[in-house]
Amino acid sequence: MNIRYLLTFLLVFVFISCEKVVDVDVPSTDPKLIIDAAFEVYFDENPVTTNTVVKLRLSADYFETQIPIVTNATVFLTDLSNNNIIDFSDSNLDGDYEPINAFIPADNTIYELTVIYDNQVYKGTASKMKSPTFTSVVQGDETLFSGNETELKVAFKDDINEENYYLFDFTNNLFLAIEDRFFNGADYNFSFFYDEEELKVPTAVKIKMSGITKEYYTYFRVLIDQSGQNAGGPFETVPSSLLGNMVNTTNTDNFPLGYFHISETDTFTIFLEDKN
Repeated sequence: MNIRYLLTFLLVFVFISCEKVVDVDVPSTDPKLIIDAAFEVYFDENPVTTNTVVKLRLSADYFETQIPIVTNATVFLTDLSNNNIIDFSDSNLDGDYEPINAFIPADNTIYELTVIYDNQVYKGTASKMKSPTFTSVVQGDETLFSGNETELKVAFKDDINEENYYLFDFTNNLFLAIEDRFFNGADYNFSFFYDEEELKVPTAVKIKMSGITKEYYTYFRVLIDQSGQNAGGPFETVPSSLLGNMVNTTNTDNFPLGYFHISETDTFTIFLEDKN
């Protein structure tokens, strides 16, 4: 046999013989209740409308592709200024609980969210956070690294009398949380760039700006870092036990995941063109 072919055969044999299958054991954990209750009050619309859906899910193991929904919970809101109860129901059995009678969260009012599931009671409180309106949203001509990005130029007026925090939703699970530390009271503008894999143009996009608390700002920044921008949304996967403001009053060790928050939210719809 030709020595070159013999050496080749021996090398292939050695590599095949050394190949070993390694099984990675990922520990299974007890599912935790995920409470996604980020209410939005579209205050600049006429009439004013709201998104007041409480989404209930269960955490799943790392390699699971389906997030279990919760359809057998009791959900209600209490207006702590007068103890009025606002009942929620999951009429579509999809884990999304909506108020039986539509309501608009009032100013300067504390609301307590109660979720009863599997004989345990979860509670959290929130008040509506104010937000300015967009002063300008236009498409820009600048790009970043690849030259194929689409620029969106956003402007708004910050309130000088408050320490403000904002959450921007640029659609397609693209979020940005900012604070006004360096532009308090200013007419602030910035650019957001869509990668061509994140957004195909030409297309229309609807963006949102919400006023948020400092605590929710911190929580959401960590959540984005952990879950990633394109992981199906920040509440679709929970890679670690990031504590929100909901508390299990029955068993504190079995804490929930997720957050209860109420935001004034301004929206703007723009058609983005392909300028490349």
